[in-house]
Amino acid sequence: MKSREGVLRLKKFQVDEKRRQVAQIEGMLADFQEMVDILEKQIGEEQRKAGIEDINHYAYPTFAKAAMQRRDNLYNSIEDLNAQLEKARANLSEAFEELKKLDILEDRAQSEAAFQQAEEEQAELDEIAGQSVFR
Repeated sequence: MKSREGVLRLKKFQVDEKRRQVAQIEGMLADFQEMVDILEKQIGEEQRKAGIEDINHYAYPTFAKAAMQRRDNLYNSIEDLNAQLEKARANLSEAFEELKKLDILEDRAQSEAAFQQAEEEQAELDEIAGQSVFR
């Protein structure tokens, strides 16, 4: 009984940990997307100030080129994080399913124990009632 409680507690901890991992990755994705949006605005402002939108133009702003490179790096990181997020969600789903199975087994064991106890109590009551009738 104690070992089942320990296993159940461990599985709950694992599910919570996987939830935290998913939330952490989602937070990083949101932060990266916000950075991309900021860089997009900065690139647009630099192009507007210079009046040049052609990246290959000799006078294209250096800051805009650097911002584009950072933006592209962030897009790559977002792509990698999306893959990690997919895997983390799959791991969370798997851990949750395992927890559910253990939870069902624990409920079943508790029901069986309660039924067994009720049978024992009924047997005692039947024995007491039988003794009273014969006196």
